Formats: sequence, structure tokens, C-alpha cells
Amino acid sequence: MTTADPVAPRARPDSLTARHPRVPASRLLAELVPPRHFARESFDTYEPDGAHPSQREALDRLREVAGALSGPARSGGAWWRRRAAAQAPAVYLDGGFGVGKTHLLASLAHAVGTERTSYGTFVELTHLVGALGFAATVDALAAKRLVCIDEFELDDPGDTVMMSRLLRELTDRGVAIAATSNTLPESLGEGRFAAEDFLREIQALAARFEVLRIDGEDHRHRAVTTHAATLSAQDVRAVVTGRPGATLDDLDALLEHLATVHPSRYGALLDGIDLVGITGVHQVTAQDVALRLVVLVDRLYDRDVPVVLAAGSGVGATDGADLFTPDMLAGGYRKKYYRALSRLGALAGEGAALVGRD
Repeated sequence: MTTADPVAPRARPDSLTARHPRVPASRLLAELVPPRHFARESFDTYEPDGAHPSQREALDRLREVAGALSGPARSGGAWWRRRAAAQAPAVYLDGGFGVGKTHLLASLAHAVGTERTSYGTFVELTHLVGALGFAATVDALAAKRLVCIDEFELDDPGDTVMMSRLLRELTDRGVAIAATSNTLPESLGEGRFAAEDFLREIQALAARFEVLRIDGEDHRHRAVTTHAATLSAQDVRAVVTGRPGATLDDLDALLEHLATVHPSRYGALLDGIDLVGITGVHQVTAQDVALRLVVLVDRLYDRDVPVVLAAGSGVGATDGADLFTPDMLAGGYRKKYYRALSRLGALAGEGAALVGRD
């Protein structure tokens, strides 16, 4: 008679709160590349909609910009630096949701060469300044031919002024700039972003920017949702336990830990992580805490890391639809919060689909 071997206990999942990443400046700069979703995109994979000629016009113009930047860099004295500054292109892609602005921005970076381009979101670049200091950031980015800024945000006056100064320093050194911006969910599908707002906020740089209008409808035809699917705490623990590359944290503990990690290191916090489980989800009421959570969601989204969420119990528990307070969703940072809810909803949907597969 034989007896069955006992079932080995499943290994306990890792925890993000146990991670304390130390990230050298060289890595922060090396990570300024197009996001994973657009790693294989190029001008050739962008398909302009014939019903909207501005898409073809923007594509053709960006090909010209790429051609102008792809030649060998000229070096020399002050005269050459002044000439380079005067000739360095500066373009702003102005269009609605889903018309391919990020696709085109990433394609421009790939065409110029990722080794000669720094590509990051507005938030990533402001965090880079916070981590390295302003002068060091200017020196590092000035070594590139092109700096791409996706999701240029106009909701923080201090950051916008700082970024305007950064761009001025870079363009004065002959670095080309390309930028896109974001918009509110209630404005999606209107066909344009606030180009006038962008130009007004960057003030002294406005005359240098060429606005490329991109009309059209969302090519993905997807519904924007701010609802994040939630599971039971038992299901969350079951799906992450024993899964390589999975983590499990209580929301309050995670939020407390995020306050000890510089936002520029949130990407490193997710190294090797393929699934994030969070229990005790409730409404976040402090703005500084909420903004750190937004940055974490952005880094999760950039890395295509699914999440599984379990609502807390009692007052303040949420199913993900009211993670942020009504005042936050109506305030100056509402773009950030709505974007985070939309992205968290997409990642939570992917995570929920994993339940029952194991």
C-alpha cells in the first residue's frame, strides 16, 4: 500500500513593502525610452485614417523631423550652438483620445534612435529633476538629439514652470523637443487637446513650438471606465500565493511604504513583478498620498503588470470606483486621478481574469 505525497505548501508571495530599491542615475536615464506597449511601433505601423487628412500630414511632418535629426550631430563653438538652437525642431501633437499621438511620438523616438533620444512622461521627467537636480538633468538630457515628453500636464503650476525652464535650457542647447498632452475623460472624443493652454503655459517657448493637429476618432473604439474590478480577499490571496513574480500587500501598508521611496524609483520597485495583489482597498483621502498612488499605477501600466484588488471592510471601503474623493476628481489634479482610475480599471480587469485559471 502506498500513500500519496503530502501537498507542498504554496510559497508565500513577495511584498512590495519589503523592497527598498536603490537606483543609480545611470539607470534612471537609461529607462527614458518608449513604453513597452510601443516598443515595436514605427512610422510604418501607423495607419492614417483617410477620412482625417491631418493624420497623414502629421505623419509626414514627423518623418521630416526624424530625417533632420538622424544625421550626425555637429559640434563646435558658440556660433554652432546658436545655430543648432535656432534650427532644433519643437513639435506639439494636439489631438483627441486614441488618434495615435503616443504611437507617433514613440515612432519619432525610434526613427531618431533610442540611444539619441530621451523619452518620458511629464511626471517621469519632473521626478528625474527631483532625483538628480535641475542642472544635472539638463546636462544629461542635453547630450541627446531629441527629448520626447508624453502626457504633458498643465495641472501643477510649479511643475509646469519648472518644465518650461527645462525645455528652454534644452532648446537653447540645440535639443529637439516633441510633446503630447492629455485630457479629461469627459472631454474624450472631442477631437483635440488644449493646444492654446499648452502654448500659454510654456510662455517663452511658445513661438518655438509647431502645433501638429491630429483629428480623428479613437481607433481602439474602447469605452473608458473608472471602475476597477474587485475580488474577495480570499481570491486575491489564492491567485498570488505560489505564483512566481506576484506580490501581496495591504493598501495602507503599501501607501505608507510609498512615502519612503522616491517616485523616480517606483519603476525599480516593480522589477521582476508580474502580478500585484492589494487587499484592504478603501478611499484615499489625503492628496499627497493619492498622488503617490497615481504614480505607482502609471508605472504598473507602463509595465503591463495586472493587479488583483480586494475591498476593505467598514467605512471607506471601495470597489475601485470611488478610490479618490469627489473633491479630488473635481480639483486641479483631476486629470491625474481619472487617468489612474482608467488605467487601474484596465489592469484590474486583466487581474480578475486570472482567477480560476490556476
